Amino acid sequence: MNQTQSVVGAAPSNLWREGYEPRAGVYDELYSDASSLRPHWRTFVSLLDQMGPREHARRWEQGKRLIRENGITYNVYGDPRGMDRPWGLDSIPLLISAQEWNTVEQALIQRAQLLNLILQDLYGPQTLLRAGVLPPELVFAHPGFLRPCHGMTLPASRYLHLYSADIARSPDGQWSVIADCTQAPAGAGYALENRIVLSRMFPEVFKECKVQRLAIFFRKMRATLTGLAPYNRDNPRIVLLTAGHYNETYFEHAYLARYLNYTLVEGGDLTVRDECAYLKTLGGLHRVDVILRRMDDDFCDPLELRPDSVLGIPGLLQAARAGNVAIANPLGSGVAETPALKPFLPKLCRHLLNEDLKMPSIQTYWCGDPKSCQHTLANLEQMVVKPAFPSAKIDAVFGSELSLDQREDLVSRIKARPHWYVAQEQLALSTVPVAVGERIQPRHAVLRTYLVSSDGVYTAMPGGLTQLPVSQDTLVFSLQQGGGSKDTWVQSAGPVSNFSLLMPADQHIELSRGGSDLPSRVADNLFWLGRYVERAESSVRLLRGIVIRLTDKSVIGDSRELPELLAALGNQRRTSAGTATPEGPREMAQAQAQDELAFILAECRRPGGLQNTLKALQDVVRAVRDRISTDTWRVIKSLDSSHEWPEQSQAHLGEVLSRLNFMVITLASFGGLASESMTRGQVWRFMDMGRRLERSINLSGLLRSTLTAVSQQEAPLLEAMLEINDSFMTYRRRYLASLQLAPVLDLLLADETNPRSLAFQFLALNDHVDNLPRDKTLAHLSADQRITMGGLSKLRLIDIDALCEANSEGKREHLDNLLEQVKRDMAALSDVITRNYLSHSEPSRQLAYFKPEVM
Repeated sequence: MNQTQSVVGAAPSNLWREGYEPRAGVYDELYSDASSLRPHWRTFVSLLDQMGPREHARRWEQGKRLIRENGITYNVYGDPRGMDRPWGLDSIPLLISAQEWNTVEQALIQRAQLLNLILQDLYGPQTLLRAGVLPPELVFAHPGFLRPCHGMTLPASRYLHLYSADIARSPDGQWSVIADCTQAPAGAGYALENRIVLSRMFPEVFKECKVQRLAIFFRKMRATLTGLAPYNRDNPRIVLLTAGHYNETYFEHAYLARYLNYTLVEGGDLTVRDECAYLKTLGGLHRVDVILRRMDDDFCDPLELRPDSVLGIPGLLQAARAGNVAIANPLGSGVAETPALKPFLPKLCRHLLNEDLKMPSIQTYWCGDPKSCQHTLANLEQMVVKPAFPSAKIDAVFGSELSLDQREDLVSRIKARPHWYVAQEQLALSTVPVAVGERIQPRHAVLRTYLVSSDGVYTAMPGGLTQLPVSQDTLVFSLQQGGGSKDTWVQSAGPVSNFSLLMPADQHIELSRGGSDLPSRVADNLFWLGRYVERAESSVRLLRGIVIRLTDKSVIGDSRELPELLAALGNQRRTSAGTATPEGPREMAQAQAQDELAFILAECRRPGGLQNTLKALQDVVRAVRDRISTDTWRVIKSLDSSHEWPEQSQAHLGEVLSRLNFMVITLASFGGLASESMTRGQVWRFMDMGRRLERSINLSGLLRSTLTAVSQQEAPLLEAMLEINDSFMTYRRRYLASLQLAPVLDLLLADETNPRSLAFQFLALNDHVDNLPRDKTLAHLSADQRITMGGLSKLRLIDIDALCEANSEGKREHLDNLLEQVKRDMAALSDVITRNYLSHSEPSRQLAYFKPEVM
């Protein structure tokens, strides 16, 4: 039986709607009154009634698993639960009828046209200021009005290629605009992810409700950006500029870059030469034609806009002024985001478009106008006071929630600088059904809509990002504070288009094996991703070898190799050595094992320990989110649940061993994905170079800590080395049960067929450096080639018997010298790779900003 049949055949049940009571005095999206469903909800509700609460809950568990596996996150700074907060999505969409959406879309198109004309005038002739339609102090006092952008020529004089508006419904059903987003509208990627999750949860419901698809909107966005290219319009290089993986919406940046097939870049990836923007790659500089920015205006160019910005590209504004690179949206467009503009929009609309504003703004008063300021102060309890200029970093204040002292303080601040503040009347926002357990309840909502200008005509995304407040009884819409979201289903009056951004199967594709234009920053992160993965695996395997010996009660008193292994654990992270050797009866040794466990857990937590390495790994994997597969992301993120080690008082050896076993398997899965699923391009090469280099460092360090000094009972230590380095089975197959130093060293040092040996690492590294971008006309070997070829030659020429010899003091000097040389070679190789490929450009220089003193 297929999924649709199982739903239709189920017994109808409206248990999930029991207890849902629309609130008095507000518009409810689901019910027109206490018992009547709105017509466009009836099909959806009928299908969910047949599905029943249990089936809905089962599907929602699948949806939440999809959110976790896809790593849909929102970054929250300082969150004790971790910076990567799972995306908050409700399982019930917001439905909007086709007829109503047509009205909303036309109003939003008019508003986008109006704001575009306002921006054209402010950065052009400024007739609105001269005619007194706009007060000059509203514009010239705005930090977002960028004087260096005045007079800049733009393609088709278009300032708003992308536009977003937050809209909400009042009790009479009228939509109003709460906020305008004109510089770098965020959230479209999250809206797309919401759609993917819910359409997979309810495929038959999605189809029966005739929901319009989002792909056409993104196709027009891509066409718009392509059309902006000043040159090379047939195949322009378009990049998505992000502030970095610490930005709260970085997931969306990486997701959109992958979906639209653009290169995700940070400011350090770009440089300006001769008034042109270039992408810094391993193969050199590649000219950039269009920049889709997800960064605020003033951060984009430290040379002309904000001297203390380390996120932007010096000279970018000059390149844009010269017409050599297009930026969407153009720098300076953020001035239209001020809520102080809203009271003037009806008059501006009649002045510029000769028509009335189709969708009003929420009632807003700019305190820079004396009458509006007087009205605000007289009705403060009914107002929400906000900054007129968002860059002022003033929090919104609800007048009804202020104490007498707080009210007086706010009044004094408004009177001191009235033009800094706006006041908006509190709107009784409409409510939407939100799933809470097996029931639904009403909650306020705001809809963020998106528009794109294509061929001079604005088109709205059929849907958007419905935002939910932090709790049921609040009007605070903040994802930072725990707010949620909904998918938005706009229904179609006719057949639904099946268009997809995926290329049709019968369309001709030009064959390509490209991908060599890897940005240097991304290569650096991939290099360290490989290093952190290998460093974590090396630590976990050593820890597991120690814990296995501590948990084996039958031999714990005879585990003479434990001191060397504990010392190696300390040396691995340059910390103190292990505790004393377990001696005496087994009961005493078992008690000492708890002391050893305390040492192990402390080693995991201290700087350089396993926990620190795992956190660094999680950090760097976020930075290359757009370069790794979903499976690879899931593998790395699964370590999140393992890097918090228990307190020693609560820890059991068995619990710790179980965690270590899980981590070994997980890290091995990463290696398998890298080996079997990644194409052999520069992405794989730099990640694998990091792994091979780090494995060489860790293996040489481990052997140096354990085998350079002669031990009276060396066989258990040799067995531990084979076990930790995953070579025990190979050794037994070759030499049966006889454990001797020479064959162990041969297997771990010189055997080029053993993926865990030093020779194998040098062989792989030698191949990698031979294939790095370089000047092929040079007659001599490069520094990195000399290091890897020299190291490989040394390992091929070593005398195993000489390495096994010890001096009169019981030290194997030849072995120690060889391992020390490996360490020096790897450090030198890391420096050469970093210098030649990962940081080959000069660092951006910031201009110091000095505020002149008043004389």
